[in-house]
Amino acid sequence: MIPETLRALLDATQGQRRAEWAGREVWLANEAWGELAVSLQGAQVLHYLPAPEAAQAEGSLPAPEAAQAEGSVPAPEAAASEDAQPTETPEGMVAGGWLWVTPTPQELPGAIRGGIPLCWPWFADERTADESPDRSGPMHGPARTADWRLDAVDEHEEGVELHLSPLERLHTQLVPRAVIQANAQRLHVELITEHTGETPVKITGALHSYLAVADAFACRVEGLTGARYLDKLKDFAESEQQGELGVRSGIDRIYHSNEESVLDDGHRRLRIARQGSDSVVVWNPGDAPPDDTSLAAARRFLCVESANTRLDPVWLVPGAQHLLGTTLSRAI
Repeated sequence: MIPETLRALLDATQGQRRAEWAGREVWLANEAWGELAVSLQGAQVLHYLPAPEAAQAEGSLPAPEAAQAEGSVPAPEAAASEDAQPTETPEGMVAGGWLWVTPTPQELPGAIRGGIPLCWPWFADERTADESPDRSGPMHGPARTADWRLDAVDEHEEGVELHLSPLERLHTQLVPRAVIQANAQRLHVELITEHTGETPVKITGALHSYLAVADAFACRVEGLTGARYLDKLKDFAESEQQGELGVRSGIDRIYHSNEESVLDDGHRRLRIARQGSDSVVVWNPGDAPPDDTSLAAARRFLCVESANTRLDPVWLVPGAQHLLGTTLSRAI
């Protein structure tokens, strides 16, 4: 689910091109394998829609109040119906795609809420790699608001592969780069950190995926049964997940797990695989959305993030590299 203004740019794109959206330079692809939109602010994937879903109109999501009852999943033939009709969406947004982007992005130099922001070299307020004496660096680190260059665009498995790097140095000892691969079957994002300095550095980070859903409060996340987690809404109290996770209200948890997850919103099942990550962050703001997002719009996303957090921080020694990755694909 993306803003109407971004949808209009994609509709006007044939092949690949650069354009401006919300004051940012974006790279767009509308090709036989599907659609992709990437902001060069933050090297942030904003939109991905594989061609099979575009052809079958599977991107049309029902309104939250019409979502399936708890635990119910429609028959596969119903979910993939070519007769699926678009339904009411939050003002300024259109259905379609696996990712969600707010219809009211902050003005520069603010970050864009949605898509897959790169949280680097720390996650949330855990400023482990912050070089300021008072740990006053920005929430989620500087990478998501920095300007990145598009170093290369290559064809890949009948899709595309993008390589990006920041225009300016973001850390005295660490150098990040991003790789984005998209085709008709999957979206894969890598955040690679290279240590070019002389002393060990501890980092955290996340690929903060905002996944488009019919209704956040009717979602199920499979693959976390038995995992220990920290509940940020309960002062990081530790618990163990009993059964599959059903999201019925606002949630902010860090699960200690390296297993694949499946997000089921009763309409679409997405598989989320992780690389270099032993933390899964599950988040939706519930009835207290951030200032740049309406309550109705916030009900249409659930974040299921590949991350390195306080549960699995990464120590990098000089000359070492770390790869944090996430892969989104259809789940049966």
